[in-house]
Amino acid sequence: MVNYYENHNANVHRGVHTLSLEATEMYEKSREHVAKFINAKESSEIIFVRGTTEAINLIAYSWGLNNLKKGDEVLVSLMEHHSNIVPWEITAKICGFKINYVNVTPDGILDVKDFENKLTSKTKIVCLSHVSNVTGMVNDIKRLSKIVHDHGALILVDGAQSVPHMKVDVQDLNVDFLAFSGHKMLGPTGIGVLYGKKALLQKISPFQGGGEMIKEVVFDSKNQRCNVSWNEPPWKFEAGTPNIEGAVGLAAAINYLEQVGMDNILTHEQVLTKYAIEGMKHLSKISFYGPTDSSKCGIIPFSVAGLSSHDVALLCDSYGIAIRSGYHCAQPLHQIFQLQSSARASFYLYNTTEEIDRFLEVLKELQTL
Repeated sequence: MVNYYENHNANVHRGVHTLSLEATEMYEKSREHVAKFINAKESSEIIFVRGTTEAINLIAYSWGLNNLKKGDEVLVSLMEHHSNIVPWEITAKICGFKINYVNVTPDGILDVKDFENKLTSKTKIVCLSHVSNVTGMVNDIKRLSKIVHDHGALILVDGAQSVPHMKVDVQDLNVDFLAFSGHKMLGPTGIGVLYGKKALLQKISPFQGGGEMIKEVVFDSKNQRCNVSWNEPPWKFEAGTPNIEGAVGLAAAINYLEQVGMDNILTHEQVLTKYAIEGMKHLSKISFYGPTDSSKCGIIPFSVAGLSSHDVALLCDSYGIAIRSGYHCAQPLHQIFQLQSSARASFYLYNTTEEIDRFLEVLKELQTL
């Protein structure tokens, strides 16, 4: 990113001077790198956005407002992050379609039987997280995607918690849309990706209007209006000056992750998760939520008896340990767990068993309060 700003800083796709051409090349090579990382068929299926939230909103508005109407149904799970719930609730009020919510079991697992029962001929799109941001539970997207397509519906997957932690192949999973964020995978904030199958992207209207996303704007003096035609995907979804340095930074982060190896990252997380859970099980005041087996990603939601999740987080912070507390933008799932909030420890490739040992020592001290 520093190299971009110091040596190649210019807008993309707009100039024929050297800096613009260099910036454009860096930006589009970043797109190609992302496409290869998730095994998209081609780079035109990669749209740069601000993050997972904007990616889901893009589909909810660009696709949803033009394809959903009264009588249609959208299927969403109750383990979703709010960013995969709220956009559909907003557009449902505009279009009049119905949202059906798939139940989650008390131990945090998607109720597949309920999923199949609520998937009908009226269902137009299914919105589902690959990995729960609260529990780390991994949904079998490949299996669920086939069920969805057998019913003639589309599937949008929130990959914010999967793409950074495991190998994700969009062709193998056969998803129609996939959203993820750069800041969760060692990249900068303010950059993310929407993957979409090219045939679908070509049919979808733009999300925002402005520069870059148009092919031409011609003024019709007779009718006193401008006739507008759209650019090709992905550029018709990237109005205005894009986050060029963010895309460059994301590609660098992906390069780093590839050198480490996504399978190695997942294995490391699972080892740490198992290690932490085994240690926490010996603490009498600790309660877990969701699955506690090692097959999930490196996330552990928990509580300490007698302390609120915010108390736990603040006390851990006083020892230099950062954990999350609250709803984690997933209030419906906390309702299922019958919790006001939860504490959440999470691990990534840079964490160690020594850090977990210190975390366990601190939790042991908290139990005495």
